[in-house]
Amino acid sequence: MAFRYKDCLEKGLLRKMPPSKDKALGSIKKAGKWLEEVRKTIDSGALDSSVLASYMVFFHSARAVLFLDGVREKSHACIARYLEEKYVKGGKLEKKWIELLDHQRELRHSGQYDLSFMTTEEEARNILDSAVEFLERMKKLSGLLDQVL
Repeated sequence: MAFRYKDCLEKGLLRKMPPSKDKALGSIKKAGKWLEEVRKTIDSGALDSSVLASYMVFFHSARAVLFLDGVREKSHACIARYLEEKYVKGGKLEKKWIELLDHQRELRHSGQYDLSFMTTEEEARNILDSAVEFLERMKKLSGLLDQVL
């Protein structure tokens, strides 16, 4: 089901909460840990697992922005809709990042459920590169760029 921002609000899939820099930092740190997992899975040849771990980098990176804004998601798709509504429309984030987040979410879904899903090493490394770039962009967007080791 494709959600619009309005749907996410109406269905309670995006909810207000107190803004939390601590949770945002925790989410960025978690994204960094997942990034380490991606590298390990690629190096060990677990390429399909690397796709799943890469998505977690995207998820936690984006989620950090929501935590800072005082928003909690109940749908992964709604994270992208929130960023699109609040940051792309406001000119603070390029649309390509939302497209990439949606694409990675769809890849993760295929990796989990599609019986014919197979990843090559080149694809896995390209996804890793995208995850690194996305994490850095979300750190910059959130103002947490220099606060996380």
